[in-house]
Amino acid sequence: MCNDKKQIIADLSNISFSYDSKPILQDISLTIRSGERIGIVGESGCGKSTFLKILAGLLPPSSGTINILGDSTPSDIRKHVSIVMQSAMLLPMTIYENITLGHDYSEDSVRKVLEQVNLLDWVDSLPEGINTYLGDRADELSGGQAQRLAIARAMCKDAPLLLLDEPTASLDAFTAASVMASLEACTEGQNITIVHVTHQVEYLKDYDRILRMEGGKLYV
Repeated sequence: MCNDKKQIIADLSNISFSYDSKPILQDISLTIRSGERIGIVGESGCGKSTFLKILAGLLPPSSGTINILGDSTPSDIRKHVSIVMQSAMLLPMTIYENITLGHDYSEDSVRKVLEQVNLLDWVDSLPEGINTYLGDRADELSGGQAQRLAIARAMCKDAPLLLLDEPTASLDAFTAASVMASLEACTEGQNITIVHVTHQVEYLKDYDRILRMEGGKLYV
């Protein structure tokens, strides 16, 4: 099916960004449609992560416009977006609180995503289950467990646009493949739009588009 007939999720026009007068992104325009999977590759320092932060509503562009489902201010954009970063940030809270981050998600919905990312058996084996406190215990988690919790957090938000910023870069090859399999299980059959920044092109083989960023510019 032609993607041109699908709803436009995000529309970026002439986006540029500078940090302390140093240009990071230059004149980027991109239209993202519902259900698309877009990969972005490029060398370290080329601006990929900065671009993703603008798309996530974490940074305002220095110039240009961004519109996601009718919203253009960063605070409103964040309502439509979930993001998984390279390193999972786990807080001194319970597992449930680490996933919900203050949102009113039911325990059933949290358990569902934990099952999808292959963590439910481990969580149920803990003394307090989903209410186990991740204080010092967070240091005991493997990198794969931490990233699966980050994916569960992102999926529980049920946002239409999922952003992935090198989510497996710090993991060994076996764990990375397992985490990506968990991500596929979460998103399979759902109309979730994905923008995935990575050096690992092998994870983009089934994507609709692979774009290249170089010197702060985006190329098809």
